[in-house]
Amino acid sequence: MTMAEHTRRATAIACTYIEAIASKDIDTILEVSAEDVICTSPIGKLSGTQAFRGFHEGFARMIKSVNILAVYGDDDQAVVIYEAETHPVPRAVTVELITVNGGKIASTDVIYDSAPFAEYMATVKPH
Repeated sequence: MTMAEHTRRATAIACTYIEAIASKDIDTILEVSAEDVICTSPIGKLSGTQAFRGFHEGFARMIKSVNILAVYGDDDQAVVIYEAETHPVPRAVTVELITVNGGKIASTDVIYDSAPFAEYMATVKPH
């Protein structure tokens, strides 16, 4: 396949995914994800759409805004760098390595500094 033949399919799917995160659109996140999607992040590894839904529902409750800083990729993988403004942390720069298989997100490795979130959680009183 020549460079002209590349569709950048993973990049397009990654953009749809991140835009869905920004708009808190969990249904679209799941539509572009495989049933057996694997997500690895500083809080652990999960698999399957139900666990992925829970992960994103939790994140959606924290988000104030998301600003995409850069997107790189090809047909099979994309790297998205974005800045999330959240209720607990005002500026969380995040990188996701997204792997696409069969037109769906097969896996995402989410990389961010979890220390500010942990510091915030230490100040939260239990219910």
